[in-house]
Amino acid sequence: MNTSVNVNVWHPPPASVFKLNFDAAIFSGLNSSGVGAMIRNEKGEVVAAILAKGPPVGDSEEAEILACRKVLEFAIDASFSELVNEGDNVNVMKSISSTGVNQSRLGHIIEDILSLAHGLRWVNVSAVTESGSLVNMSLPIVLAIDDDTKTRIGSSPNVGLVGPTGDLVGILRRTWGTTTPGLPYVEEVITPAGNWLVGGDLEVLNPIKYNDGLDHYRLSPQQLRKEFDRRQADAVFAFQLSNPVHNGHALLMNDTRKRLLEMGYKNPILLLHPLGGFTKADDVPLDVRMEQHSKVLEDGILDPETTIVAIFPSPMHYAGPTEVQWHAKARINAGANFYIVGRDPAGMGHPTEKRDLYDPDHGKKVLSMAPGLEKLNILPFRVAAYDTVEKKMAFFEPSRAKDFLFISGTKMRTYARTGENPPDGFMCPAGWNVLVKYYESLQAEEALQQQAVLTS
Repeated sequence: MNTSVNVNVWHPPPASVFKLNFDAAIFSGLNSSGVGAMIRNEKGEVVAAILAKGPPVGDSEEAEILACRKVLEFAIDASFSELVNEGDNVNVMKSISSTGVNQSRLGHIIEDILSLAHGLRWVNVSAVTESGSLVNMSLPIVLAIDDDTKTRIGSSPNVGLVGPTGDLVGILRRTWGTTTPGLPYVEEVITPAGNWLVGGDLEVLNPIKYNDGLDHYRLSPQQLRKEFDRRQADAVFAFQLSNPVHNGHALLMNDTRKRLLEMGYKNPILLLHPLGGFTKADDVPLDVRMEQHSKVLEDGILDPETTIVAIFPSPMHYAGPTEVQWHAKARINAGANFYIVGRDPAGMGHPTEKRDLYDPDHGKKVLSMAPGLEKLNILPFRVAAYDTVEKKMAFFEPSRAKDFLFISGTKMRTYARTGENPPDGFMCPAGWNVLVKYYESLQAEEALQQQAVLTS
């Protein structure tokens, strides 16, 4: 029989925010339930507590949900307005944090809890798990190989991995697996490479160098953590994108830092973490994006002192909510404790139908429920658009929707490709010039190719 030790780890809330921990009990002999709760500050000091008798219940889930409602009422009566509400029943906390309508037998109680939570100035719902050993790994990390390579590997348990120059960079302790076609990553990368995927435990011998002038941006999780420590960060919030940074992105990132400062953090650091692997064919190439990002910092749109720009080398699988967990887990490994998530993260349109392949809200929902990601706080992506009245990027206001212009990534690339300038205030001029020069070079190359065809 295997025996494991379960560990509960309590983390303090940020300054000016209080953490409410509660638990429920069932007293079958007394035909009643009970609730206990403590509210503690960032130093772990107990500032309020409650013990109360509850009604008879049918099961532990009902007891926990009733307890949650009771302790929230207690916290509001005691004038607490900014709370982290933490329980130890993961299913209950998932139900409370869900954005959908709950049709279960306890749905009416959950509605009461949500109504109470909406009366608070700020609230975060989380679950403290008993097992400290959960690891979230939603996507297999594999290497595509052909039949000849598989034959050469044979039954060997170890596979040498070489870099672009042929140097040995790692050893793969392999296991065999396969996949099915359908997603762009499979069609573009895996299928042309062969019929097999090999994966397993990886022993890294040397870091991979691409020698493309961007290796100084490819910081490992350990290197990123050291840099966060060097800058004395007390919070790290990550933002991932595969497009150039416009002023709407910058507004969101700067606003997030402001919110973290208001929560009591002293030195929040932004990890601007663009995708460095495979993306859509019409996306702006990585080297151009990195040059554009540098201009955003040079122009002061983002503060270089509180921003770290690093390449996230993963390809984009377009696997929706499944892939979002991989993105989140990778940022936890790098030291981030806040992650900005937008609409339909890692999603794409259906290949044959005019609709999204994934529900646009499922990414955020999965992150609030997925095991092994409890250390990461999810920050909703506030929608920014171009304010035609103020002549700048601003957070969208539904009450005056007609004043806002939405400029998608596709529209932005069309502007740059056709030489048309976007509205003033959409992107810093130096960053925009990087894009214009890139598309001018593409047009020059296409013209040369057409001329060569005509003369051949």
